[in-house]
Amino acid sequence: MNKTLSFLLILAGLAFKSSAQQKPVYKNANMPVESRVKDLISRMSVDEKIGQISVLLGWEMYDKTGNKVGVSEKFKQAQAEQYTGMLWATLRADPWTQKTLKTGLNPGLSANATNALQKYVVEKTRLGIPMFFAEECPHGHMAIGTTVFPTSIGQSSTWNTTLIETMAAAIAAEARTQGAHIGYGPVLDLAREPRWSRVEETYGEDPVLNGAMGAAMVRGFQGHDLKSGSNVISTLKHFTAYGVPEGGHNGGSVTIGIRELHQSYLPPFKAAVKAGALSVMTAYNSIDGIPCSSNPVLLKDILRTDWGFKGFVVSDLGSISGISGSHHVAANAEEAAEMAINAGLDADLSGYGYGKALKKAVENGKVSISTLDTAVANVLRQKFALGLFEHPYVDPAKAVKTVRSAAHIELARKVARESVVLLKNQNNTLPLSKQLKNLAVIGPNADNMYNQLGDYTAPQAEESIITVLKGIKNKVSSNTKVRYVKGCAIRDTTNLQFDEALAAAKAADVVVMVLGGSSARDFKTEYLSTGAATVKAAETSVSDMESGEGYDRSTLDLMGKQSQLLQLIAKTGKPVVLVMIEGRPLNLNWPAEHIPAILNAWYPGQEGGNAIADVLFGDYNPAGRLPISIPRSVGQLPVYYNVKRPVAHDYVETSAKPLYAFGYGLSYSSFEYSNLVISKKEGGNINVKFTLKNKGTVAGDEVVQLYIRDEVSSVVSPDRQLKQFRRIHLAPSEERTVEFNLTADDLKLMDSKMQWVVEPGDFSIMLGASSDDIRLKDRFNISSVN
Repeated sequence: MNKTLSFLLILAGLAFKSSAQQKPVYKNANMPVESRVKDLISRMSVDEKIGQISVLLGWEMYDKTGNKVGVSEKFKQAQAEQYTGMLWATLRADPWTQKTLKTGLNPGLSANATNALQKYVVEKTRLGIPMFFAEECPHGHMAIGTTVFPTSIGQSSTWNTTLIETMAAAIAAEARTQGAHIGYGPVLDLAREPRWSRVEETYGEDPVLNGAMGAAMVRGFQGHDLKSGSNVISTLKHFTAYGVPEGGHNGGSVTIGIRELHQSYLPPFKAAVKAGALSVMTAYNSIDGIPCSSNPVLLKDILRTDWGFKGFVVSDLGSISGISGSHHVAANAEEAAEMAINAGLDADLSGYGYGKALKKAVENGKVSISTLDTAVANVLRQKFALGLFEHPYVDPAKAVKTVRSAAHIELARKVARESVVLLKNQNNTLPLSKQLKNLAVIGPNADNMYNQLGDYTAPQAEESIITVLKGIKNKVSSNTKVRYVKGCAIRDTTNLQFDEALAAAKAADVVVMVLGGSSARDFKTEYLSTGAATVKAAETSVSDMESGEGYDRSTLDLMGKQSQLLQLIAKTGKPVVLVMIEGRPLNLNWPAEHIPAILNAWYPGQEGGNAIADVLFGDYNPAGRLPISIPRSVGQLPVYYNVKRPVAHDYVETSAKPLYAFGYGLSYSSFEYSNLVISKKEGGNINVKFTLKNKGTVAGDEVVQLYIRDEVSSVVSPDRQLKQFRRIHLAPSEERTVEFNLTADDLKLMDSKMQWVVEPGDFSIMLGASSDDIRLKDRFNISSVN
């Protein structure tokens, strides 16, 4: 009996061992990731490898019938012919994709759709490699039913990295529970050209602020465990120097020096890579004649060798083809594919940049199998890191519960509140009383929900968006009569309501004017294959859109009849509060001189109306600060604060200084800076300590900004450069000791030999409320360099 049992146990053991041996290494979760990657690549054909690094447009890959969703014939064809391993914008809905509230997917159906697509590839393809789903996530997941936060320029106006990290985690949770794995964002381009159409997507003009915000987004997106089911890979955009195109033309060439590239444009990306970013997107532009999508110095030497980047690089949509078609440095598609992958560009967002062209390049010996395998490994490594081979599916019920939860809606309001910048408050016009008898709300952005949401926004249910008008009505007492008149459109000069607006203003105690711009896309707009708008100089049917990808400007003036409407209302003599909702800094010269109170809210997202009302009526003390200078004229451009010395002199017509400088913003409180002490610490760090006091009668936040100046440097350096900042909350009369510690990284520059060094000499410390409002100043000396 015992011998029989022993024999059976031996047989069972042998059977188990045989089964384990038959299981491929890449499907064994207990094996190291690198072993799994190597094993899987060894089993793949060239076509399958190219398919894994080809990213197709995703919104055509599912079919929806009523409340059921499944894979489309186009997806089946893509798998049969292209072996694609990654889709982009599968859940995206907007006029370009032609997905509406009716034809698109709600959160539950989104989860069902990604599950169906995953099930198909896992069960019906030869190797069963799970799909990667990449989605746009700059200020919320760009899908139906998700939470819409302020656009990036508003996020950076909070100067609150902890808050932005929390926001990013919420965006990631909403995207991941619907089946997404990659979130496109943050955008780390320096916005030093406000005519450029994509300023709203950036964190502004400063490398330190951009880097801090970018790192916060990466931490929020990726968390501490990609297998959590609540995190996504962060894709940094656009590598690099994309935000300063000549003439403001989106995707145009840029003119910067190599030292400036290293000192200003690369640091935000380096900070985000240091924070753990696992994906980087190349930019459309070229630098010094080399397209970013075929630049080995950027993609290999700097990104991987110098910074130790471990993720994968993806092209912007069509940018590989642009090496040939736009930049004309490649003769054909094959040569463009060869240049891109040999330079270190791993994945092709489009599906036609690599595909057949890359296969031909491999067959002709222009791209080695080793190079192809490296690119494929960089992508597959992250699929294993996310645990997709073990857990490819998501729970639709969890998606429904997570997306646009009450907590996320409240968070959207908090981010919007903290982003509002008070530019002017003459004679304490604000805050307003909630007991006003008559209030006029006038302007094209007062009650237009899409105009306050920004670009990269999905269609919205009307009840989900709180406009400024709604927010004000939610705030005032039942005894306050609120009269709304649109007055005019953003761009269209027909259908004016000047008489109605004038009548409303004359009957009001206070007038709230809501003007600015719009990035609201519509179905009448034509789009390029990249998603950028096609702009016509004269349009028969004029949309409000004057910002957003492709909508570059030659002036920064308010468009249409907005200025005339504002001036007409101001002539009534009634107190006017101007609220600007916009995607880029617009001309405020006349309002700054004639309007007593001005708020800048950028595009504040779905809770923008409530947030603005909180500020208008004193339930929230504003503390937003400008992340970008507001110029007086396009003739000043560029007008960013940290321009290299010498300091600019005035023009014949106007000051050389911006109307409102970088870092500027007012409060309902006043803050006192005192007792500055600078000391050197062990290890060479510089300690900066001072006292901050709230001298006002209401609690509020002060955004303390620390700038430095290298008094004498071996290469030309900025007159001042932000190095650290902190948003600090103080009760009335409360004071606090604030400390900063400067390290060698804060003091270094790139010398004449292109080496990073800290040079001996004097440095000035400047502490204040903005780049041109310095409250405390002193010097310290670096006598020697270790």
